[in-house]
Amino acid sequence: MLNRLKATLADFIQQADLVLLALCCTATLYGIVLVYSATRYLEPSTGMRRMIIQSAALGLGICVYIFFSMLDLESITRKWKWMLAFNVVFILLLRTPFGVSGGTGNRAWLKFPLVPFQIGPAEVVKITFVLLLAKQIEWLWQEKEDLKSFPSAAFVAGHTFGLCGLYFLVSHDMGNGLVFVFIFLCMAFVAGFALRWFLLLFAGIGGAAAAVLLLDLVPENMQYMLNRFIVLFDHSFDPRGVGWQQTRSLLAIGSGGLYGRGYLDGSLTQSSSESLPAKQTDLIFSVAGEELGLFGCIAIMLLLAAIIFRVLLVAKRAKTPFYRYVCVGMASILIFQTVINIGMCLFVMPTIGITLPFFSYGGSSIVTLYMAMGVVSGIKKRSPEMRRAARSPLR
Repeated sequence: MLNRLKATLADFIQQADLVLLALCCTATLYGIVLVYSATRYLEPSTGMRRMIIQSAALGLGICVYIFFSMLDLESITRKWKWMLAFNVVFILLLRTPFGVSGGTGNRAWLKFPLVPFQIGPAEVVKITFVLLLAKQIEWLWQEKEDLKSFPSAAFVAGHTFGLCGLYFLVSHDMGNGLVFVFIFLCMAFVAGFALRWFLLLFAGIGGAAAAVLLLDLVPENMQYMLNRFIVLFDHSFDPRGVGWQQTRSLLAIGSGGLYGRGYLDGSLTQSSSESLPAKQTDLIFSVAGEELGLFGCIAIMLLLAAIIFRVLLVAKRAKTPFYRYVCVGMASILIFQTVINIGMCLFVMPTIGITLPFFSYGGSSIVTLYMAMGVVSGIKKRSPEMRRAARSPLR
């Protein structure tokens, strides 16, 4: 058993994507430093406890990364019916006694007895959704040899909007619901679906949204979502309500200047949660802006850009279209969350509860991100071109 474990680790070190793992670990460690600063205002022991939890998630994430680097994705996706059933059942669990709001108002978390942390089903389902969608697109290409027709586009779009709609109806979590749509758009575009179907989709969504607004059909319990978009164009709209979080975020980032006010010295970061709400999750970028300044924010963006670039590099060199689609799907998760979260902190994107990958506090988020990156590492391991590049003396 011990010899087999040593052989497995040796194979991992030789063939897995250690560059990607190093980038992810660097980003997570940077995030742990920020999480400690964002939570110590309660008590120093609280900040230390959150840092320990995030560090434990990092350790578990590395193990998950190694495990998923070893998996054969093609064998797993042959069980696509079980994966689809898993996605549906896992989402529906939110409507059981295990589903909790997690303090966000959205029923988007699961809390199981004897499990010391909450699990966001969307975090896991995003990964299985990417694998299923890649398998679906590959099947259309191999069996139908057609990605241009309306039935092919509708087939893939139906899967996406069906899952997205189910998740939204169950959880009322718009942010993670939109991630599924963005994944679909990126993967379908790379696969070569006809541009006319994208235009038709955008026109349909735009027309439906305009009709709902003009006819005043927005349900009363959904008005808060509309307000989150209105405040982007009118920052004076409800500044102490729907605009409070982003107003405080801008104030924190602006006060940091080029070099920041100093680590653990940010006046908004080190005061109550009312001064800078959700500072360890949604607004962790604002904590970096206040205490570490513009350079601290640039470091975050460079790290995330490097991770995304590495994933897309694996996609470019993948040996099969299926592997390429999977990598693009994983990259699209990172792109969407990064752009939305940083845009939210800069008051140019709506507040929809999207955290910053690898940086925001959340054990289940960290572990599932490493799961996704482990899948990418496994694809790199099976790509002859990248293995040759890794062995090159010029590398």
